[in-house]
Amino acid sequence: MEMLAPYTTLRLGGPARDFAEATSAEQLVSLVAEADRTSTPTLVLGGGSNLVVADEGFDGLVIKVATEGVTFTRDREQIVVTAEAGEDWDALVARAVSEGWSGIECMSGVPGQVGSTPIQNVGAYGQEVAQTVRCVRAYDRLTRQVVDIEARQCGFSYRDSVFKRDLSRYVVLAVTYTLDVSALSGPLAYEELARRLGTEAGGRVPLAEAREAVLALRRGKGMVLDPDDPDTRSAGSFFTNPILTAEQAAELAVRAPGHPQWEVPGGLVKVPAAWLIEQAGFAKGYERGPVRISTKHTLALTNPTGAATTRDLLALAREVRDGVREKFGVTLVNEPVMVGCTLGE
Repeated sequence: MEMLAPYTTLRLGGPARDFAEATSAEQLVSLVAEADRTSTPTLVLGGGSNLVVADEGFDGLVIKVATEGVTFTRDREQIVVTAEAGEDWDALVARAVSEGWSGIECMSGVPGQVGSTPIQNVGAYGQEVAQTVRCVRAYDRLTRQVVDIEARQCGFSYRDSVFKRDLSRYVVLAVTYTLDVSALSGPLAYEELARRLGTEAGGRVPLAEAREAVLALRRGKGMVLDPDDPDTRSAGSFFTNPILTAEQAAELAVRAPGHPQWEVPGGLVKVPAAWLIEQAGFAKGYERGPVRISTKHTLALTNPTGAATTRDLLALAREVRDGVREKFGVTLVNEPVMVGCTLGE
């Protein structure tokens, strides 16, 4: 049996009953289709950077996506780039920056593979893939067909998509992005990044400068994978930033007057989860046995020595979630995908 811990950035997870590697889209479809035909539980594994796997492992077939290939065509002042699901995301971003393709530079350093980006609607520092995805090629396990799903059909919202809402239906095979041909970044929408680059929100800077600034910010928060940095033994941000209704925001304002917030479309309010966690008494470096909150960023839960179990991690996550809920009446929601485990109520 193949242990899954080495395939996750948390270095957690028990054995897979069966394990296979798909090096082509055709092989990936074939493996999934055969598993469905025999009613074999299946886990499609990408970069493992947004995954929490139970200590018991996975009682079924784990398929590691190892497909490669990037093609592109120019369409006037834009580049249409198609990348296979197994391509490394940051390598694609680095290539885009070096080629003068603008639109994904602020997502530099995000770990994982291309195939995961539309599922999670990956985003960072004011950009998210929903802004550039043109279409997603996927295997539809319900209809047993390979389909091209246009961006408007993807149901993108904050860290969400139709793919994430029904993880058992689609297997992403490739993603097509539309990027601008430009030596400059897109308008900088994240104030911290704009300040670091010496400009204002909405300003634009050379692509390479934007990438380096993002990488520096991420390293400072332990969000760039580094074997020498135990804080990077995590799944990135463990909780999403809560999006509250006007009524929920009003209740929070009573409990925490003047709390940081951002308005989002639909009359909703986004609140930084990191602030809630810190104000609930969970500081950077907070420990619970062999797991801890990152010493650099309160949104990351880490397995610093590699000696923890998934059970340890979930206990810390529940403690943080329950502490925030008790103090602020806001329930944090996990961002990573859970396999064989859950935070519960």
